[in-house]
Amino acid sequence: MLPLVCLDVDGTLVGPTGTVTEAVWRAAAQARTRGQRLALTTARGAMATTWDLARRLDPDGWHVFHAGAAVVHAATGGVRSHPLDADQIDAAAELAERNEWVIEYYSATDYTVDDNDPLAVDHASLVGVPFERRHRSTLDGSVVRVQFVVPEADSGAVVAAAPAGMTASSATSPVMPGAAFVTMTVDAVDKGTGVAEIASELGIDLAEVMMVGDSHNDRSAMAVVGHPVAMGNAEPDIKAMAAHVVADVREDGAAEALVLSGRLGDN
Repeated sequence: MLPLVCLDVDGTLVGPTGTVTEAVWRAAAQARTRGQRLALTTARGAMATTWDLARRLDPDGWHVFHAGAAVVHAATGGVRSHPLDADQIDAAAELAERNEWVIEYYSATDYTVDDNDPLAVDHASLVGVPFERRHRSTLDGSVVRVQFVVPEADSGAVVAAAPAGMTASSATSPVMPGAAFVTMTVDAVDKGTGVAEIASELGIDLAEVMMVGDSHNDRSAMAVVGHPVAMGNAEPDIKAMAAHVVADVREDGAAEALVLSGRLGDN
């Protein structure tokens, strides 16, 4: 079996219903019983329903949040993060204002958005927090990530406009069809670096790690592990780089991947 399995959230664990099915939870419990470690690997923050997902997936494990900008331990709440500097934050804010794009500011466990756009309101509902318009100066903790919430057609333009020193990646969610979430973190920090941090902490060779994903922002993590797995609903380039393709999120593909992880490796 593989000792570490990393799983994306939107489009992987969570489908159009916005929840994880009992079939997936059963497969996760069986994996933990086998002695495997599971790591949520997401661009979302360590808060609200996403934090609950991490603690249920592996209550005593490390999890990747903010597309690698923060790694948080479910049991202790210990955080390892990579904050943005003031110039990068200001550059992102100016980019959002110039293009009238919704921008959110995240610390490891908090976020702010100062915009009443329906995309901002709907995203608060998606992540399970009450919508509250706040200035970024009220954020609890250092900014580790900014996120643009835009129409899906604009995602390429946002990624291309990333300020110097920042890495940009895009994702979608079946819960908000037509919207894109473009994450920007400090340069050279991504889901791949987050997965590598956890593997190192656990003393696990990346060749023995599985990453299950579906979107552009999963590429970096899939590229560093020995067992990249694409969901059936994954983007074509994600399927092309995968060693295995499992069922669609609506057909419990994540459960299939977890079962597969128990059969691969040295056993």
